[in-house]
Amino acid sequence: MGAKLKVAGWVVVGAVAGALTTMQLQATARSNPINQLPLEELQQLAAVFDVVKSSYVEPVDEKKLIKDAIGGMVAGLDPHSQYLEGKNFTEFRESVSGKFVGVGIEIGMEDGLVKVVSPIEGSPAFKAGIKSGDLITRIDDTAVRGLTMDQAVKRMRGERDTKVVLTIFRKSESRTFPLTITRSEINVQSVRAKMVEPGYGWLRVSQFQEPTVIDFVRKLNELYAQDPNLKGLVLDLRNDPGGLLDAAVAISAAFLPQGVTVVSMNGQIPQSRAEFKAVQRDYSRRAGFDPLKGLPEAVKTVPVVVLVNEGSASASEIVAGALQDHKRATIMGAQTFGKGSVQTEIRQLPVANTSVKITTARYYTPSGKSIQARGIVPDVMLDETAEGNVFAALRMREADLDKHLNSGQGAEVKDAAREKAREEARKKLEEEAAKSAAAPKPLPEFGSAEDFQLAQALNRLKGKPVMVSKSAVERKPEASTTN
Repeated sequence: MGAKLKVAGWVVVGAVAGALTTMQLQATARSNPINQLPLEELQQLAAVFDVVKSSYVEPVDEKKLIKDAIGGMVAGLDPHSQYLEGKNFTEFRESVSGKFVGVGIEIGMEDGLVKVVSPIEGSPAFKAGIKSGDLITRIDDTAVRGLTMDQAVKRMRGERDTKVVLTIFRKSESRTFPLTITRSEINVQSVRAKMVEPGYGWLRVSQFQEPTVIDFVRKLNELYAQDPNLKGLVLDLRNDPGGLLDAAVAISAAFLPQGVTVVSMNGQIPQSRAEFKAVQRDYSRRAGFDPLKGLPEAVKTVPVVVLVNEGSASASEIVAGALQDHKRATIMGAQTFGKGSVQTEIRQLPVANTSVKITTARYYTPSGKSIQARGIVPDVMLDETAEGNVFAALRMREADLDKHLNSGQGAEVKDAAREKAREEARKKLEEEAAKSAAAPKPLPEFGSAEDFQLAQALNRLKGKPVMVSKSAVERKPEASTTN
């Protein structure tokens, strides 16, 4: 067995080494001195491969083992690097393009059920009569209670022209009824806007995708059409997970003076070291086309408050950091997620519909502060509600994730206070749930009349008193050390 394992191991080593030849040649062009492939470790990989292949309780497909090894290699780097193939590849491309096949609703969760925040205009759900506030209790034959939001989303998505039956509970009419909806391609509306009161607008960006900048310009122009003398604007980036860099640079540039720095990034290879400014060539993918050209001049000077929270990450942190550093806006809310790393999708792989999404750099605000594992600290800290924070302590941030990249600006230390606060908050919610059959009251919808943080942002714009958080403090997961 030992001889057989050794021979098999070296055969696989040869195959692996051959497959990596191109990578090694490319690395050779960049590195000096030349780093040789670690043959001892490759032999270990081959030996484990052979043991699993020959001794596992049931036969294992060799291709799956190799794919899992590739996935593990990339995933072991940090929480955001990923090997993409098949369905994961398709879903990633959809998330960037702003298009997917489904029913067309923006959703949240309430009492364990899927709550319709808003049907997307023109979508199958919109045409079927689904309304904001509807609760989805079943998806086909599956009860929604007990599913995570991701699981519910995957069940509602599917192939174009296939049908899905949603069971709807409409509170306003106290009735439950089924709706059969035919899935189609949906264009996600990542920007919403409205006049919250005379002279003051609210503009929400829920994700930075390919259509976001065009939608942003259209919605902002609609606000100015309603009131050319807008007194203030709230840019809502709460729970915005980020997205495309050029979209973040464009939205920052809409408010900033021409040519100032928006964000910089720094990594190992030359392509990952760059500075992006508020100029057309840095935010427009089409030469000669400036998507911001149609905006009123007043956008450059209108007073702005940016709302952020622990769910604001990546591209939304770039916007908040740029407007904060240039003193163009007041940042209000909670310290952001802290995802200040750049993921580049490498698609030049031999197998079709596969790619590697890999971290290649860190982001830095115009003043040179790292966003990674730190986030953006608001100018004004706000609680979630007038009664205080309900769920904030439970939310994970970048610094809580296993294998997260540090900021690059000091050695990281464990934040024991943060972990203790999260555990105490979890216990408190569990104790309250045990005393009462009712679930904790969900937070109001962003942009609604009950939105406490939006009300504080409007107070700030009007020069009125703001209910500043008495408990929130800056979280510092990084600390410089000397040896």
